[in-house]
Amino acid sequence: SNIQFDKIQRLIEAGIAEGATLVTGGPGRPEHLNRGYYVRPTVFGHVTPGMTIEREEIFGPVLSVMSYDDDDDAVKIANDTVYGLAAYVQSGDIGHARKIAGRLRAGQVSINYPEWDTFAPFGGYKQSGNGREYADWAIHDFLEIKGIIGYGA
Repeated sequence: SNIQFDKIQRLIEAGIAEGATLVTGGPGRPEHLNRGYYVRPTVFGHVTPGMTIEREEIFGPVLSVMSYDDDDDAVKIANDTVYGLAAYVQSGDIGHARKIAGRLRAGQVSINYPEWDTFAPFGGYKQSGNGREYADWAIHDFLEIKGIIGYGA
């Protein structure tokens, strides 16, 4: 929609204005398109805590790259947000990746970017929503549980 297109454009412009390094992309549509609500795929480097593009969920093709000192710092940065829809962990050590994934406050954490699993619950933590979608997890929001207790005659 035009509203979402404009929102993403403002966020890209904020990233530039606040000093993030524009690696590729930027404001506007992809060069070969002159209409529609397509956003140029954009990558920012040297994003720092507090920048608008670090604080907002950008539902568009915008990647904000931040550096970190160690695992504890990475987890702190990842969890320092009011959002928590999804997170990703890349590692050659699956045991280590699982430990990090367990520390992230997100509704879904993907390790080494697996295929989409429609049997896994999907939904956010914090201000990224509540409830879960997919498989039998999705139906729980529509059920009412009744407890019936008592003794036979």
